Amino acid sequence: MGATITIEHAVKRYGKDTIINDLSLEVRPGEFFTLLGPSGCGKTTLLRMIIGFNSVEGGTFKIDDQVINNIPTNKRNIGMVFQNYAVFPHMSVFDNVAFGLKNRKVPKEEIQRRVDEILKVVKIDHLKDRMPAKLSGGQQQRVALARAIVIEPAILLMDEPLSNLDAKLRVEMRNAIKRIQQQIGITTVYVTHDQEEALAVSDRIAVMNGGIIQQIDTPARVYQRPANQFVANFIGLSNFLPASVSRKGEELSILFPEGGYRVGMTNLRPDLEDGTQVLVAVRPEEFEMRSTELEGIPAVVRSSIFLGNTTHYFLELGDGSEVEAIQDSDVWEIIPNGTAVRLGVKEKKINVFSRDGSTPLVVREELL
Repeated sequence: MGATITIEHAVKRYGKDTIINDLSLEVRPGEFFTLLGPSGCGKTTLLRMIIGFNSVEGGTFKIDDQVINNIPTNKRNIGMVFQNYAVFPHMSVFDNVAFGLKNRKVPKEEIQRRVDEILKVVKIDHLKDRMPAKLSGGQQQRVALARAIVIEPAILLMDEPLSNLDAKLRVEMRNAIKRIQQQIGITTVYVTHDQEEALAVSDRIAVMNGGIIQQIDTPARVYQRPANQFVANFIGLSNFLPASVSRKGEELSILFPEGGYRVGMTNLRPDLEDGTQVLVAVRPEEFEMRSTELEGIPAVVRSSIFLGNTTHYFLELGDGSEVEAIQDSDVWEIIPNGTAVRLGVKEKKINVFSRDGSTPLVVREELL
């Protein structure tokens, strides 16, 4: 079982600029924990604070119960996989992976056993005598991963490890990384700006922006019940529509100004007052395109993209704003440009926020 990482009130400054301020989180033993956010949000800075490459201006970093703030990087028992692999070009695959063990004065027979074992785990044992120049990008990444794991660290850190690979290889390697992590059971902190990658590999995701954690949750909850407008827009795609709360006794609904479309809601906060101005987040797949005889938000199809199983529609609302809707592709039937339609919403899936987008107004269900 892996170790626990505890970060309490972390602060990181560069000169007068505060990059991270009062950040706290806990990574559970054996967990695959991802730091996700746009470039410059502080995720790599935080990762480098954990390993000791960056100084800590405030707060406490612990592995299990041991404070590591002042422990040198080489004494923290942490493995690291970098964005650029950092594979030594003059060493064979075997010698690259054995490098950390040799530095730790591990006996030769033990080095042989452990390197052979980990090369089999990452499925490059047949390449152990090959030089890095004759390896593909994915093979070099497996070498870097094996080198980080073979020293049997308490923690594995990975900084954008797939960003230099092509799209198909990224998918292959992310699946391999997740499988290997589960097989070994090592606590892993993974940094990426790729939302799909984070959803695919993580046990939990911390969405960051401006050095602040916006939400920590499972991939399903981060996607289905984002904590605010930023998360809803960063994870996948959301259309944002102004609306208001309509209350009749204990019954609550959302009223869209476009077309007077009213949607009954059973999962809104019960304390919301009639007339409260809100922001509704609707993912493209949460729209239902209907004929103009039915209830919905009036819209006009401006263009469409056929993608096999689904068709993506781009529509204009009455106020001139644009939204995107994704519908299952019917055989030979694509709605022509210029067609007037109505947009219904799947009320159990949409999210509702305060008008400024900062506060979720949907009650979080126990199970989604």
